[in-house]
Amino acid sequence: MKGKLFYIGLIVTFGLSAIAHFTSWNHTVQFIIAAIAIIFVAGFLGKATESVAHYAGERIGGFLNATFGNAAELIIAIFLVKDGLFDVVKASLTGSIIGNLLLVLGLSVFAGGLKFKEQSFNVKLASHNSSLMLLGVIALFIPAVFSGSLTTKETSSMSMIVAILLVAAYLLWLLFSMVTHKNILSDEAIEHGEAAWSKSTSIIFLVLATAMVAFTSEWLVGTLEEVTHKFGLSELFVGAFLIAIIGNAAEHSAAVMMALKNKMGAAVEIAIGSSLQIALFVAPVLVIVSFFVGGTPMNIVFSTYELAAIAVAVFITKSISQDGSTNWYEGLLLLVVYIILGVVFFLV
Repeated sequence: MKGKLFYIGLIVTFGLSAIAHFTSWNHTVQFIIAAIAIIFVAGFLGKATESVAHYAGERIGGFLNATFGNAAELIIAIFLVKDGLFDVVKASLTGSIIGNLLLVLGLSVFAGGLKFKEQSFNVKLASHNSSLMLLGVIALFIPAVFSGSLTTKETSSMSMIVAILLVAAYLLWLLFSMVTHKNILSDEAIEHGEAAWSKSTSIIFLVLATAMVAFTSEWLVGTLEEVTHKFGLSELFVGAFLIAIIGNAAEHSAAVMMALKNKMGAAVEIAIGSSLQIALFVAPVLVIVSFFVGGTPMNIVFSTYELAAIAVAVFITKSISQDGSTNWYEGLLLLVVYIILGVVFFLV
């Protein structure tokens, strides 16, 4: 009965959100309905991820969750790049990276730590994740430092070369972690219980849930401009925090659900894996795409504020996750750093 009510709520709220969007209801009403809908969609995505993880393992389940979520984000960002809205794109990418590392991982570790005294995941995977996060910081930091001494054409060439190198590094990481060294980086054996659906149904529902996330997130984000104008919020704060939080709400919930079931491997893959995918794949791909859509290409030079936020998020996450174990206090530390960054971005 409880499950039936959930699916009724999912269909009704998603349907109402679609109607509110396409018939141009009041923006505040649209925002409220879409916010409620995304709660149900989040639950659906979490169930689908857990079911896929039952068959494929926590890492693959979390990776698919992050990939589908980022695919929707990539598609939206490509349209923004086509319109030349590079600052908004970079702010939202920054928000996604720090949001996943600090908010998503922080909430997952904190919530899971309240239920379980200590949670663990593959320590070798944690070490590799730390190295990849540092690569992301270096790849964004170096171009920003030297861009002042380069011409616009040189900056574009540098951005293209760095983007290609990052995409290659990420694809080779997938080969390394999923194929050649799969056994070394695999999850510790944890009893998963029974899967909610069959293997094929789980994958179909994961794709469906991701599509619903993309639509609901876009409808919700579409109402933000009018709402934020009332409060005089800056574009940087809206792009880096509000859009990142709301647009990724479903993935956030899925990671927390995994942690509460002591499946920290999946939670880490959703949070850290998603951030790595954005820094090493999504951002570089957007730079490459911008060269082919006409107009001025997007460079890979981020602002000082954005670089500082990403660097801080990476270093605190590396410090906490590199031993392969977590507790509720470490989750609290991540959340404190996120709040500090949020306050500063709000005041800038």
